[in-house]
Amino acid sequence: MEDPSQEDIISLVNSIFQVSDFTKTEFSLEFKIEDMNFKSKFEGLARKLEDMRYVCKLEKMEEGGLYVIIQKFPPKKQRRWMSTSWTPRILFVIVISFVMVDGYYRTSGTNSIIEIGDPLEMAAVYTLSLLGILGIHELGHIIAAKAHGLKTTWPYFIPGLPIIGIPTFGAFIQSKGLTINREILFDVAIAGPIAGLVIAIIVSIYGAYTAPVLDPEIAAGLFEESRLIEWNQGEPLLMTASLALFGKGGSGHEVIMTPVMFAAWIGFLITFLNLLPAWQLDGGHMARTLLGVKLHKYATYGSMAILVLLNYWLMALLILFMSSRNPSASPLDDVSPLSRNRKLAYLGIIVLAVLCAPLPTEFLSGLLP
Repeated sequence: MEDPSQEDIISLVNSIFQVSDFTKTEFSLEFKIEDMNFKSKFEGLARKLEDMRYVCKLEKMEEGGLYVIIQKFPPKKQRRWMSTSWTPRILFVIVISFVMVDGYYRTSGTNSIIEIGDPLEMAAVYTLSLLGILGIHELGHIIAAKAHGLKTTWPYFIPGLPIIGIPTFGAFIQSKGLTINREILFDVAIAGPIAGLVIAIIVSIYGAYTAPVLDPEIAAGLFEESRLIEWNQGEPLLMTASLALFGKGGSGHEVIMTPVMFAAWIGFLITFLNLLPAWQLDGGHMARTLLGVKLHKYATYGSMAILVLLNYWLMALLILFMSSRNPSASPLDDVSPLSRNRKLAYLGIIVLAVLCAPLPTEFLSGLLP
């Protein structure tokens, strides 16, 4: 199939928009448009041009003019290991292995204090719980992307550090299409955390229901023998609520952090991190659509400050490093505002981020009797 000529492109734009001025530069075609209802028209143009291997961008100039700028698709370099269909499959198998090993080890350790079940069976439940949270999170992104006509890759699961840390650092997908406007960027971003959070809450409630509670005197003796270690990584309010649902919250209750509870905790932590209005995290994409480039940059710095306060220095440094290399995503139409309903939805996202945050024990002790 031959590339379309510039005359074809010019004819296409004129058939969609009311063009008042046209400029041809060395690398682009620029059209000044006068249409008031340009959002849906631009989306249609962008999809047609993408099939023709051209990309367009909507820009509002300082003098108030609205321009459609069209360029040839730049060649996209893709890492060879990312382009093969075997990569996500291999990573998924590795992550399953890591999570199973981690679950087996954690169950054996818990069984030395109080019996909670066969290590292999509990490792399988732990793996299903944790990968269920992460998998449904990514599935939410994929479904939202497909609803907007975007193709994506399969999820790439990231192996972690079993036994000494967490067995997986989450997962990600890559879009194979262009993000046309703010609403598409927002919808795809919000779908993942919401879907994953629903599963995390279910896992947390089940974990709270099955988690054993030690007698305070027995727990004190285990602490003295160093067989039981105080949990000091923070506790999300949603996990606190799950425990309270079964009367296991508050002071005087030494609840064992079982593998299932740990899976829920990881799920809440990953959801919290993703909801931060930073960089190209899901929350960062949402904040970018609402705040614009400049304010989103400040929101990224604010997110790093929050992580430092919560003693997550490494994540704060990672966001700082990555945001300096890869700025926030920019939709082709960065002019059309976000809808009112989506702005209201973002207020809910802020609330969910607070509920998922790993809050210090000192803070929680002030809320519980």
